[in-house]
Amino acid sequence: MTDTVRLTVAQATIRFLAAQWSERDGQRQRLFAGAFGIFGHGNVAGIGQALLQQEVEEGGHAELPYVLARNEQAMVHTSVAYARQKDRLQTWVCTASVGPGSTNMLTGAALATINRLPVLLLPSGTFATRASAPVLQELELPYAGDVTVNDAFRPLSRYFDRIDRPEQLPSALLAAMRILTDPVETGAVTVALPQDVQAEAFDWPVEFFAERTWHVARQPAEASRIAAAAEIIRSARAPFVVAGGGVHYSGAEAALRELVDATGIPVGESQAGKGSLTHGHPRLMGAVGSTGTTAANALAREADVVIGIGTRYQDFTTASRTVFQNPSVRFVNLNVASFDAGKHSGLMVLGDARESITALAEALTGYAVPDDYTREQARLWAAWDAQVEAAHHPPTEVTDALEDGLLTQGTVLGAVNELTDPRDVVLCAAGSMPGDLHKLWRVRDRRAYHVEYGYSCMGYEVPAAFGIRLADPSRDVFAMVGDGGYLMMPTELVTAVQEHVKVVVVLVQNHGFHSIGSLSESLGSQRFGTRYRYRTDDGTLDGAFLPVDLAANARSLGAHVVEVRSADELKVAIAQAKAWPDDGGPFVIHVETDPFVFAPDSDAWWDVPVSQVSTLDTTQEAYATYAAHKATQRPFLTPTEASTD
Repeated sequence: MTDTVRLTVAQATIRFLAAQWSERDGQRQRLFAGAFGIFGHGNVAGIGQALLQQEVEEGGHAELPYVLARNEQAMVHTSVAYARQKDRLQTWVCTASVGPGSTNMLTGAALATINRLPVLLLPSGTFATRASAPVLQELELPYAGDVTVNDAFRPLSRYFDRIDRPEQLPSALLAAMRILTDPVETGAVTVALPQDVQAEAFDWPVEFFAERTWHVARQPAEASRIAAAAEIIRSARAPFVVAGGGVHYSGAEAALRELVDATGIPVGESQAGKGSLTHGHPRLMGAVGSTGTTAANALAREADVVIGIGTRYQDFTTASRTVFQNPSVRFVNLNVASFDAGKHSGLMVLGDARESITALAEALTGYAVPDDYTREQARLWAAWDAQVEAAHHPPTEVTDALEDGLLTQGTVLGAVNELTDPRDVVLCAAGSMPGDLHKLWRVRDRRAYHVEYGYSCMGYEVPAAFGIRLADPSRDVFAMVGDGGYLMMPTELVTAVQEHVKVVVVLVQNHGFHSIGSLSESLGSQRFGTRYRYRTDDGTLDGAFLPVDLAANARSLGAHVVEVRSADELKVAIAQAKAWPDDGGPFVIHVETDPFVFAPDSDAWWDVPVSQVSTLDTTQEAYATYAAHKATQRPFLTPTEASTD
């Protein structure tokens, strides 16, 4: 007879999750670092009671420690940032209450799945028995009795299940662990728990709670595909690597460096792949695409073979399919996921990035690009690096034209880059800052650059900084956030105060949406609706600045705040932030910038449609420009195959 233990569904869930481990290359770690939660009706007496019971029984040293979050979306962002910093080998559990508490996690779920980052969501649901229906915050539909708001998680999750009976829990949780630890399938995993089921008792087999170690596999590429890829690359005169996030998640940075050292192939980086090579490497051409460097984009335009490694080929990476302009261009795609490896009619090399690069380097033994190609790389990079220096340290004709107390965004980024330690992490997600960081930031450590640009979610920065710091307390985290993004979600400053976790927030005030304002202007929409201003007598939002004091707001949430109004004051503030104690909580640097001083242009495009007809001259002019760019867009439909000679 099988031994059993009587627990509620919620208690069984917590006990099971605490016993899960992941392992890769012989390194083993707990799969879940802890549980974030906000309690309300639906989970306070279920998952909440189970977490409390665990804490009481284990004397404050719970195997699945609980942290009180302030915003449900934010706690998912914190978990996702943690998982990315841990190379997807660890994450957190997120629990929320019925209705709006749970659906607040939808944005976080989408972000996790788009970025291929693991997080486990436990949204609460209304009664499975429907004994009290309709209950507070329940969705009622006249055409279906079994649909709840939690069904909205289905298209946003890599795995979804709802536990209507205790007997369903083991198979659902085991399936969830498989997805979370699969490099191909990982993303948001949602297991919805109705509130009555959470509290229901059941006799569970004790083996359900035994420790389980989930092996994170390194899939080797087929030898025939490596040989085919090598044949294509050997035929190239101007090959070009696009390094994506898969390089980092596989820990393939050293393998990539050895490959390009031997062959001379230049490397452009996506946002997720930035840092695949560190600053100063002669083959590093920096960011590629719409927010790329002129060096990387110039080489991309002429490339005859593009080697995509662990990249999704997002529109920013390809400049909306306009950056690769060689009429004979072919793609070789090294990726663990066939969905991404098959893009742009590329030769599909399915496998772990580190294993595939190592095998490809061996197959390319003796191959190197022509000397004039490496000389061209050096020339292009030197020209771009000079532009970066000018952005970090603007000439006097720029600084003298600034209003008193204003800095340029390039000055702010340059100061943080130069005055922080190489291992410190820079963080951003939305606005003009991600593009500027992609171009201008000099990465000095493989884990030191963290820009979320799959979903580019405003408000990600503060909770993500908290997550990164939890993942690696040995690194300072500098979250670069504009006033628009900060106003979306500053709440986790309170959580950082509560947990005595040091995060540094560089809060850039430019009184509106800098990025969208610039985009609006380029599309002929005259920055409409992008300024944080009073309404004027004629009804437009072009009046005086709003008297919003974001520094005071951050202080009210418990953060230590320093306001700076010069480059020298900024340097002092960064030094103070570096010296801030590790248990001192959040440190905020408030600085105002001029939104009309831009970073160097990337010589690339981004496809955002413009109105085809308009009475506005600005829109008509913008459409003419749009049509010219649109004519250069390419479908990339030519099959990439090795020669048959």
